[in-house]
Amino acid sequence: MNDDGVLRQALVWLNDPLNWQGPRGVPALAAEHLAMSAAAVALAAVVALPVGIWLGHRGRGGGLTVLTSNASRALPTLALLYVFATTGLGFGNRPTVVAAAIFAVPPILSNAFTGVREVDPAARDAAVGMGMSGRRVLATVELPLALPLIGAGLRTAAVQVVATVPLAALVGGGGLGTIIVTGFATRRFGEVVAGGVLVAALCLLVEAVLAGLQRALTPAPMRVRARDRAQVAAA
Repeated sequence: MNDDGVLRQALVWLNDPLNWQGPRGVPALAAEHLAMSAAAVALAAVVALPVGIWLGHRGRGGGLTVLTSNASRALPTLALLYVFATTGLGFGNRPTVVAAAIFAVPPILSNAFTGVREVDPAARDAAVGMGMSGRRVLATVELPLALPLIGAGLRTAAVQVVATVPLAALVGGGGLGTIIVTGFATRRFGEVVAGGVLVAALCLLVEAVLAGLQRALTPAPMRVRARDRAQVAAA
């Protein structure tokens, strides 16, 4: 079958109302997909954020952060998924959440460390000069200034996880990946393309929502500073 035929089948599948209804319809699968993604990012953040923030505050552990991030990136997510599926986690969504969480650790950890570590030393010294304790400096000076970079790490992790969660269908899980796997199993390649389009669209939607949220939560002066840095880097 030529590419035009596959694309035509994909359009037909996407425009079929039956594929958008019921517990296995696109909205229900997308909601399940987002729920698994949110759980994976939350699990990764619980582990990586405190470690990255504390190491950045101490100004130590840069080598450990890089080593951990590189090691986590090197782990094949699909292999982890199969390994976890054969353990007590069983098949389904749970092993996918754990495997995707490991995949989400590197950007969250590295951005948290870098964001806190690269806070302007003058701001940190001024806070110490005012008699603030180390924890208070972290809470009132370093974290607010590091939030844009921390938010960028969470955003990157979220988009990566949304793109990875379709693997859940390979171990009996749900989400939009079931559309792709079903299409391959039945040799309906138009359905495979339709599933890929839906996953890509969901990634773009998550990226847009989180980018807007990050911008809204970033104070205007810091947005201007970040824009100026980007322009200098581009030049």
